[in-house]
Amino acid sequence: MLVNQILVMKTAPQGGNPVVTIAPDARVEDAARTMAELRIGALVVSEDGQRPVGILSERDIVREIGRRGGGILNEPVQAIMTGRIMTCHSGDDALAVLERMTEGRFRHLPVVDEDGIMLGLVSIGDAVSGRLKELAAEKDALTGMIMGV
Repeated sequence: MLVNQILVMKTAPQGGNPVVTIAPDARVEDAARTMAELRIGALVVSEDGQRPVGILSERDIVREIGRRGGGILNEPVQAIMTGRIMTCHSGDDALAVLERMTEGRFRHLPVVDEDGIMLGLVSIGDAVSGRLKELAAEKDALTGMIMGV
């Protein structure tokens, strides 16, 4: 399965695959509020809403509160975001992306085109779900072959 197939699976019911972004100079409190309201685990940090410059996850916020206290909520997102983010392309193999996420211990990966413009966001849950669907299809195909269907 390819990343673009995962993006298609994500978009089918909702009719779109918006990537929720936040500006680097927005306050961490605003980012936390957005994540809570939308029930998402991360925001892509972007100056123009199209090119990622970082990513901010719930774990980033909790880790910094634990280190420095609640005062970080008034700091800009860029102060605590992960600035060196990994990305993938729509034609990448989903299993390879899942392995990269597992090895790198991160859960969200922006999907970008050749110009670095975001096409979507793949979470580790999306990648696992895609892999499970792929395995189920393989099982059904093998069962059909064995049963002569």
